[in-house]
Amino acid sequence: MKTIKYFFEFITVITLFFIFKIIGLKNASNLGGMIGKFFGPLFRSKSITKKNIKIGLGEISKENEKEIINGMWSNIGRTFAEYVFLKDFKFNKINYNHVEITGTKYLDEIKKNNQSVIFYSGHFANFELMAMELDKFGIKCAAIYRPLNNFFLNPLMEYLRMKYICPNQIPKGRMGMREIISKMKNGYSIALMVDQRVSEGPREVFFNKPAHTTTIPAQLALKYDSKLVPISLERKEGIKFIMTIHEPYKVKKTGYEDQDTKNITLKINQILEKMIIKNPKQWIWSHNRWK
Repeated sequence: MKTIKYFFEFITVITLFFIFKIIGLKNASNLGGMIGKFFGPLFRSKSITKKNIKIGLGEISKENEKEIINGMWSNIGRTFAEYVFLKDFKFNKINYNHVEITGTKYLDEIKKNNQSVIFYSGHFANFELMAMELDKFGIKCAAIYRPLNNFFLNPLMEYLRMKYICPNQIPKGRMGMREIISKMKNGYSIALMVDQRVSEGPREVFFNKPAHTTTIPAQLALKYDSKLVPISLERKEGIKFIMTIHEPYKVKKTGYEDQDTKNITLKINQILEKMIIKNPKQWIWSHNRWK
């Protein structure tokens, strides 16, 4: 039964990708936004989305809540449509700069000193552009990703990611961890999203409530004495984005690894909270983060 479901999902995605390609990036992004707002709520629990917004933002008006939910689904739909145009984003085949990067001085310093750092962010705006822009900037980088459950779609998405986002893609999981360590030893920086629930991991405070949280950035920073570099991405208008490279920082070591890992992970969560609060319409509230 699951195979049939995945196959029809695959056919639907391929059909939409074909339509998106025909109508062009701007129109495709707009259409994707409309599709996201209409169909998105049908596939994810509305109660989970509203519960998560309440955890993160507290008591807000129904109008504000609706605006955030509509903005979230619109952004998800746009991001989906923009996958077809990753090649155009990668090679700047669009007649204007689609991503404005602030904080490039930090990237220049990382390149100049050949530093191996850990870039981290969350699923904001079109989150796939983060690793792409780092690669375009000349950062020696490997990106961690979560393979799709749909085994028909996953090969296509892996192809797009490796060809147009970042050639060094590492799947999440224990096998992937070995590859991460190998890349770090060979001078690569690592880019990953740290805002979603993990199946194995401590429950650290996120928006005043414990949530299973990855400790990979903390572990790598402690093991390799690498700096942590927060990145935020914001969709400003349609297909225009601002990517902010925040100031890299060194972690504090006390000699107690477990406590250090906890402190570093908590700080990462706090930084993510600020990014989400700044632009709540472009974060994925539908994910069951506090399960």
